Amino acid sequence: MPRYQLKVLAAITRCRTGQLGGVKYQCKGCGYKHWVGRSCGNRHCPNCGKDKSTRWLEKLSPRMLPVHHFLVTFTVPDQLSWLLRRRPRAGYAALFDAGAGSIRDVGTATRSLKGCSLGFFGVLHTWGRDPMVYHPHVHFVVPGGGVREDGSAWQATPENFLFHHGTLIRVYKAKLADELRAAGLYDQVPAEVWQKKFVVDIKPVGNGQGVLKYLAPYVHRVAISDNRIVACDEQSVTYRYTPSGTHKSKERTVEGQEFIRGFLQHVLPRGLQKIRYYGWMAPSARFKVDAVKWLVWLFLGWTYWLASGYAPQEPERKPAKARCPECGDAMRVVEVTYEPRVVLPNHSLDFLDSG
Repeated sequence: MPRYQLKVLAAITRCRTGQLGGVKYQCKGCGYKHWVGRSCGNRHCPNCGKDKSTRWLEKLSPRMLPVHHFLVTFTVPDQLSWLLRRRPRAGYAALFDAGAGSIRDVGTATRSLKGCSLGFFGVLHTWGRDPMVYHPHVHFVVPGGGVREDGSAWQATPENFLFHHGTLIRVYKAKLADELRAAGLYDQVPAEVWQKKFVVDIKPVGNGQGVLKYLAPYVHRVAISDNRIVACDEQSVTYRYTPSGTHKSKERTVEGQEFIRGFLQHVLPRGLQKIRYYGWMAPSARFKVDAVKWLVWLFLGWTYWLASGYAPQEPERKPAKARCPECGDAMRVVEVTYEPRVVLPNHSLDFLDSG
């Protein structure tokens, strides 16, 4: 087992148990005290991921343009998945670069986007409906349009067409082969793999907000959440999953060792970026998102309406505060400890909460 996988297991099994220290809260009104174990903060932890996903969604939503969007998904054949699992750092980088390069090259050669600069982002997933199955793929969220090269105007695509599907697949296969060759992995791929069907999906998704809500839970969480685990004992784990093509959930029971193996195959190497931004959505881009928004507003004829002050304003979001379970008043942090703390069985859960 790689060292980074051992570190992940060590972190999430200690999360909020008190072994990482704790945080003591006290109610401002009635003085009620509440203690919780510190979170591990690991990006693979199902306990810590929810708040981070919420913050990511709140940060990215205002950057989305008021235009139609497309969800472009790149996958690899099953015969190639084993290589990405064995060499994840180089393999996932190749998958990202091949997908992004295909969108950029095919997009700028399409009539509706010719001579335009594109901006989009991608999110890596390594699982499907069943978390025990390894299924690496990247979802790219692409606005339906681009900025003209001279930065003078926004140029939109039709709402139901981004670019030709067959062309995108051919370019993607060639680019993925080039990326694997550059990473020194091409010779490890059987020749017959390149004769297999590569699945690339292009789907219109409206204003893109629905896709963000779909992607957000998986940005800072891996494979499975706690609420899908039905039962667990010393020998096995039973969990729920929804097979592809149906809306009816099923239950599956696997041995404990198999469950851990299935979870760890989705753990990413240290420092690997699973969200990547391209074009004018990249942080280092010369042409910023705010400037692109202004061009979109001009294109839509919103400029004077927005400047008039009658346009609806985004409500100010205030950070949620911990509330006292006794009187409902706000609670404040009075102590933070970093030393392991033993949770004694004779203490009530009102005071010692494992989370």
